[in-house]
Amino acid sequence: MTVAAVEAPERPAHRDPNVLRWLGAYTASMIGDSVYFMALAWAAARTGSASGTGLVLAAGSIPRALLMLGGGVLADRLGPRRVVIGSDAARAVLVLVLAAILVLTAPTVGVLLVVALLFGAVDALFLPAVGALPPRISTPGQLARIQGLRALAARGSSIIGAPMGGVAVATGGPSLAFAAAGVLFALSLPLLLSLRIRPLPGPETSGGAAAAAQAPNAWHDLVGGLRYIRRHHLLGPLMLVIALSELGFVGPLNLGLILLSEQRGWGAAGMGWIVAGFAGGAAGSALLLAVRGRVPRAGLVMSLMALVGAVGIAALAQVPTVALAAAVAAFVGLTAGLAGALCGALVQTAADPAYLGRVTSVSTFFTYALIPLSYPVTGAAIALWGTGPVYAVSAAVCASGGAMGLTVTALRRAELPR
Repeated sequence: MTVAAVEAPERPAHRDPNVLRWLGAYTASMIGDSVYFMALAWAAARTGSASGTGLVLAAGSIPRALLMLGGGVLADRLGPRRVVIGSDAARAVLVLVLAAILVLTAPTVGVLLVVALLFGAVDALFLPAVGALPPRISTPGQLARIQGLRALAARGSSIIGAPMGGVAVATGGPSLAFAAAGVLFALSLPLLLSLRIRPLPGPETSGGAAAAAQAPNAWHDLVGGLRYIRRHHLLGPLMLVIALSELGFVGPLNLGLILLSEQRGWGAAGMGWIVAGFAGGAAGSALLLAVRGRVPRAGLVMSLMALVGAVGIAALAQVPTVALAAAVAAFVGLTAGLAGALCGALVQTAADPAYLGRVTSVSTFFTYALIPLSYPVTGAAIALWGTGPVYAVSAAVCASGGAMGLTVTALRRAELPR
């Protein structure tokens, strides 16, 4: 009599020490980011130059836009863990050196500008690599849950990091805040060094890795990655969905909320309640995905949530009270947050891990490099036509991403691994 071997049940991501080490490192880095940006804003303001302050705060986006795709190539060539460790180490050294400089002398626009540019360049390496790590630290069936955990960490880091930076600036000035950010970046290093990296699974990946290794230089790697995305039956359309959804979503929910609150007389407090509503909804969607681990018919749900969230964006400009606006923002956060997390999970499960750094760099490029360029256009459009029409157009752009997901068969039928 033969007894069949019973395969051990897969360990959920939230109980996997390897995933939790990665999550702890990621959280420390994200809190460090929030503290750094708070310190940079205050240090720039203390230079006394309004134009210089704006230049310093915008400077980091330039190297992100220019180097993001190259960061994906580096993650695939060297391995994402190595790039993430190097990036966090570089950020720790950079801001700790700046903290020491500010103890000895007052901040100048020139020094802060150099730091912002260098920090943005390192960020362009960090963001694709950190997105490419999850498939190498867990099983495919846990990637959706990891996306939920990552979104929860990002929301929590924003809630913790900004007040921490503010307290540090109030207590010891920008130098103390920069020192705190440097320590947080350094705290992630032992956790990252202790990660167990899984081998790339499957024959498809082996072929992809071999092809990537045979590329004669980084430029050919980049071209090969873009060609891989364009030819992929799921990733090509998914990148367009990400671009359209982000373009319709980010402007109204960032710059647009400031202008909407001013026009309605809700003030900073009112805007704070609306942002809190959105953050609560987004945290709820992240928690749902982290607990469930898998959503059936993920491509269909992602597309529908993008469509429903677009309706909420249009409604946000029409509501008469802060309380109602906060409730609508929570609804947008819940639907758009779920759509975004599912989108990230589909990217990670559909992409050959040998190309995942480059694939992640393209999706991240839209969010962190390209979409911020829409802010001046959003501001000028609201000044000309008001919030209602601009929010309606933004909602239509966002909805077009969801509609594309429904019309492309590969996206509509996409499933996450069991």
